[in-house]
Amino acid sequence: MFKKILIANRGEIACRVAATAARMAIRTVAVYSDADAGAKHVQACDEAVHIGASAPKDSYLRWEKIIEVALATGAQAIHPGYGFLSENEAFARACATAGLVFIGPPASAILAMGLKAESKQLMEKAGVPLVPGYHGSGQGIALLQSEADAMGYPVLIKASAGGGGKGMRAVDRSEDFADALVSCKREAINSFGDDAVLIEKYVQRPRHIEIQVFGDTQGNYVYLFERDCSVQRRHQKVLEEAPAPGMTQAMREQMGAAAVAAARAVNYVGAGTVEFIVEQKPDGSMSFFFMEMNTRLQVEHPVTEAITGLDLVEWQLRVAAGEPLPLQQSELKINGHAIEARICAETPDNNFLPATGTLHVYGLPPCTSFALANQGVRVDSGVRQGDTISPFYDSMVAKLIVHGSTREEALARMDAALMQTHIVGLATNVQFLRHVVNSESFATAQLDTALIPREATVLFNQDKVGLPLAAAALVAHTLDQEAQKVLTAQRADAQGWIDPWAQRDSWRSHGATLRSFSAVYQEQPELLQLTRAHTKGLQVQVQGVTAPLQFERLHGSALDITLGDQRIQAQVYDHGEVLHVFTPLGATTITRVDALAHAGDTQGEAGRLTAPMPGKVVSFSVKAGDAVKKGQPLAIMDAMKMEHTIAAPSDGVVAELLFAPGDQVTEGAELLRLELAQTAAA
Repeated sequence: MFKKILIANRGEIACRVAATAARMAIRTVAVYSDADAGAKHVQACDEAVHIGASAPKDSYLRWEKIIEVALATGAQAIHPGYGFLSENEAFARACATAGLVFIGPPASAILAMGLKAESKQLMEKAGVPLVPGYHGSGQGIALLQSEADAMGYPVLIKASAGGGGKGMRAVDRSEDFADALVSCKREAINSFGDDAVLIEKYVQRPRHIEIQVFGDTQGNYVYLFERDCSVQRRHQKVLEEAPAPGMTQAMREQMGAAAVAAARAVNYVGAGTVEFIVEQKPDGSMSFFFMEMNTRLQVEHPVTEAITGLDLVEWQLRVAAGEPLPLQQSELKINGHAIEARICAETPDNNFLPATGTLHVYGLPPCTSFALANQGVRVDSGVRQGDTISPFYDSMVAKLIVHGSTREEALARMDAALMQTHIVGLATNVQFLRHVVNSESFATAQLDTALIPREATVLFNQDKVGLPLAAAALVAHTLDQEAQKVLTAQRADAQGWIDPWAQRDSWRSHGATLRSFSAVYQEQPELLQLTRAHTKGLQVQVQGVTAPLQFERLHGSALDITLGDQRIQAQVYDHGEVLHVFTPLGATTITRVDALAHAGDTQGEAGRLTAPMPGKVVSFSVKAGDAVKKGQPLAIMDAMKMEHTIAAPSDGVVAELLFAPGDQVTEGAELLRLELAQTAAA
């Protein structure tokens, strides 16, 4: 077994690999960029070496530098994690040339499976079922358009060298094909350095089911059952689970055999995932087709670990060291059900726009650092409270994994764990994930890749808390903070004695006092009124409705609040003027407005179009003087490995472009000025 390995990655996967290596008494070397100098994965390893600037091309993609560091530190092998260099055939070959073990498949297998078109041809020869499509080398726009037209719409354009939803577009109409193709190719060249694409018939009501396979250097192969990854946004996975709901043993064996045949066809070694698209037919039967093979460990590998009780990273290390597979197929069993949720820094209600910022609060549910089949909760994370989510890397903050004896138990455990996940400082998808888990389609396992748009009315723009409870939390939190400040000051001044006449709580021996709070809730100004009467206690009025309020500080940020007949426990956190309120019902925010502080804020934002996040300007589709319509695309930005379109908020005329394609911009930077139609008319 290896004595020391280098982990050529960052974030949660680097921490994950380091944890198993430590358990196996293998020393680890971390590499880090400028942005990651204080990152969690740096501290998780025994040694750490700086390899470059923040952008991946200047650090984590510099494989020559990484090999140099491995040799200099005495590492015997390199674990690539996933993403970055994990499926780079040249890197795997260079490792071998340098005398280092690449903890992954042979370079030849990466090459064979790395180009989707060629891999489809290889799978066809191996007898693995394929989706009808065009996998040829011709890449002319006219040729690709004609192939798509002949195939019939909808079709799916996919980057041949890609993965993770990048360089992928579903096209419903012939007239939309050319624009989608240009965008796919541009995204593919930026992400993978190769703009070749393939085209496939878009399967209706598809499920995305993948098989985990393993091979060793002795020619042994097993499959470790399946994962359902159908719940996706932008062709990227959101929730994954194992085993796949509704999977029959016969189909499991057929898919497993096909996955092993795919691995054998390229003499695969190590962990790999064979992804299938599964067509659900009206009669309830299912057919599966090979989609691609990921020649690495998958993001969602923890659900397989949970149902098998195995450490897949340990298997990777043992196989890479030349050991045979630890178990044979007949020894592998499924235990219970597991679900993984990807917690990402993004705004689901705004087309999943990536978010950046500092984790001012990073509260996680009670969990274990590495839970297998223990019917528990596991969090894989590469960040800590106080860390910053930057625009340089993927938007994933953490993976939340739960395991139960049944799917219903796992669902309940997932909802409870998400409820206990409190993140303040940047937007995340935590509440959106709760909505998905509790949606009828997901709860009843009516799964396909269109689940999110199909359930849109119950997934997006949802606030389960409501204004009255949010207002009650604001008032209770404010009063409690004020009282605590007075008590703290008095104890400091009077050696613990508290003067009851010094309390600033508006108490009166008779009559009532009235206090107003200005707030903003869901972008609407609200006036909250608090009445304190000697006989009636506290009364809160919200939008003309008055209800009695009682509250008690429990511990930390927790408040027990009773508003009228409704009692609820809430965790309330301050972030500037914004209060973040987390309850069993859900989470929301409400802003306290200081009228004096905002008295001079009269300048409007009409006509300004700003960057919603840090990134690079890819292109403008308009020029100064152009008339535009509401919703018309104006610019394209690239951030967190994805392209984002900036659209016109209203009809108008472009007054000025303030940047050029290729420029890096900060969040909030004004990209262009638009003279709105109503302004021009005035």
